[in-house]
Amino acid sequence: MLFCPFACERFHSRITSLSMFPAHRYRRLRLNSAIRRMVRETSLSPDNFIYPLFVTAGKGIRKEISSMPGCYQESVDEAARNAKEVQSLGIPSVILFGVPQSKDELATGAYSENGIVQQAVKAIKDAAPELCVITDVCLCEYTNHGHCGLIDKGEVDNDKTLGLLSLAAVSHARAGADIVAPSDMMDGRVGAIRTALDKEGFSNTAIMSYAAKYASAFYGPFREAAECAPQFGDRRSYQMDPANRREALKEVSLDIAEGADIVMVKPALAYLDIISDVRNTFNLPVAAYNVSGEYSLVKAAAQLGWIDESKVMMEILTSIRRAGADLILSYFSKDAAKILG
Repeated sequence: MLFCPFACERFHSRITSLSMFPAHRYRRLRLNSAIRRMVRETSLSPDNFIYPLFVTAGKGIRKEISSMPGCYQESVDEAARNAKEVQSLGIPSVILFGVPQSKDELATGAYSENGIVQQAVKAIKDAAPELCVITDVCLCEYTNHGHCGLIDKGEVDNDKTLGLLSLAAVSHARAGADIVAPSDMMDGRVGAIRTALDKEGFSNTAIMSYAAKYASAFYGPFREAAECAPQFGDRRSYQMDPANRREALKEVSLDIAEGADIVMVKPALAYLDIISDVRNTFNLPVAAYNVSGEYSLVKAAAQLGWIDESKVMMEILTSIRRAGADLILSYFSKDAAKILG
């Protein structure tokens, strides 16, 4: 069969004359940056960010975390200075992780009235009083074995751990924390913490629960940052199996029933489907943690010149918002806020 350019032209003319074809030129709304901004479905703002801080003992300390370029272990005074910068960038909140001088089997540093996080809360509230201060409530940074609860016969004892988590949450609230964030994944911890806070007169202290926290390989760099790697075994008996999707909704539902005010999915990037499920199922604010491994992968690729760091960073954060997260905990928060203005 011979190719006939005239027949092809007539066919093309016929197709382009159909009324529905020119009516659906979606490229019209991609023509320039102003139009693209006007029709953009997902917005990203510094208001969406929560910036993590790692607080350690001492004074004048700012030690870069080797696996997380641009992130630091900071003494209380440096963390307070950093918090002021966070506030100046329009980011409304920080979350604090403690790196104590000493650890023991009972994680006493987690609930000490003079613990490292408790000191940092007070200092940050003095330095940046308008900033919302969230505290991570867990025992892993404070136990000498690195697990998130008390050990009994080689296993993490769920119920014995609840009392210590409650003590930690109350001590954080007493220091001035606005929100406490239990990340341990013990069953019943949200209810135990809510009861303890109310009993001690902190009924206005909110709970942001790590409701669907997976046993993820993406936490590797964080273990260096918080010095909390398990000394034996792993955390798969209490953190969620990465293969499970429906179970996440059960976990979130229980935490809401126990009194959670905000629910979190962790990690974020490999769990966008979970974020979407939670957003579509529940009517509470949804947070997502853009974790250390996700951050470090971008940093490493950028250092090798393989990607444009800023563009990839913004695309990742936008994808987390698009999936349904209202709040994003991210080590990129300050860099992203500077781009967003």
